[in-house]
Amino acid sequence: MSSTNPFRNTRIEYHILQSFPVTCLNRDDVGAPKTAIIGGNTRARVSSQCWKRQVRVAMHDLGIPHGSRTKLISLLIENACKEKGASEEQARACGDKFEQVFIKKKEDKKPKKGKESEDADSNENVTSSQEKTDTLLFLSPNEASVIADAFAAKNFDSDAVITNKDPKKQVKEIAGLLSPYFGKTDAYDIALFGRMVAQASELNIEAAASFSHAISTHKVSNEVEFFTALDDLSEEQGSAHMGSLEFNSATYYRYISLDLGQLCKTIGVENLAEAVTAFTKALFVAVPSARQTTQSGASPWEFAKIYIRKGQRLQVPFETAVKAKDGGYLQQSITALTDYLTHKEKLAGSLFGKQNEFTFGQDSSFSIDTLVSELTSFVAEGL
Repeated sequence: MSSTNPFRNTRIEYHILQSFPVTCLNRDDVGAPKTAIIGGNTRARVSSQCWKRQVRVAMHDLGIPHGSRTKLISLLIENACKEKGASEEQARACGDKFEQVFIKKKEDKKPKKGKESEDADSNENVTSSQEKTDTLLFLSPNEASVIADAFAAKNFDSDAVITNKDPKKQVKEIAGLLSPYFGKTDAYDIALFGRMVAQASELNIEAAASFSHAISTHKVSNEVEFFTALDDLSEEQGSAHMGSLEFNSATYYRYISLDLGQLCKTIGVENLAEAVTAFTKALFVAVPSARQTTQSGASPWEFAKIYIRKGQRLQVPFETAVKAKDGGYLQQSITALTDYLTHKEKLAGSLFGKQNEFTFGQDSSFSIDTLVSELTSFVAEGL
């Protein structure tokens, strides 16, 4: 990769409006649609984590190189070792050895002094009740392969690869094996959404994509659906089950910023166009999966402003709630969005740094394919 980054401090910003009818796209701890107070009004909300997850899954469906984020690290390394010729027993030993470096077990608390076990099985219960922590490790296919190659070079003797007893030194050994990937990755989703490894900061990857929480552009009040279910075989009258679900409907504003400079640094210029293509298409098709069978939310983008810019990121706060006019919130939301962006562009002057601007949703000839083509053309011209 070139030492100079042609896209340093350059980003693509997606300002998206998307309307949904009766839905519960993202639930809180009691099963109600998430909300937030903005400008003194309750707004519908979909968390950034929720939509990021769906975008990542959609990118996988598009066939891009992607990583695995899992607590089942042992299984990941075990399968990679099998591909290199390890036996079941060897592969499992290597996987377990690697996993214990990053994912420690939770031990049950020791019994208080003076208290004895009720029976001989109690000590066994302490061992069997050990559980993994909530640590998730995000590895790319090439990284898993590099680890498996290291084990294969030592005839799958896990102790010959991870030789130290000290946990911190074990981490350094693993990090040393992955040194070619410090700050880089072959998995587009790791590059886009980032990776943090608390034990080995060398393996951290700065996320190229930033997602805001999606918020409704207008005031929203959650409603309650009461429902009943009948028993097909029962001859008794009345319902066999009753329940209730909360829902709302809203026009959401979504803001996503894609740092082209960071993405270029992480995956290389040769992969940039493919990553931008997959990311943009995934943004278009990804919809949160909650309650899709009972409250289908299958609405596409209604309107979007897409900028290619340098300088400070710009998100529309919708601090003043839009009011319905002419039958809905969408047109008023479009006006509020475009007016805000135009006003801020004028105030920022030369610091706005606009390289290009695209509008989706008004001209039927400007499809998502057209948008992708325009974005990838910009990438190609910048190389």
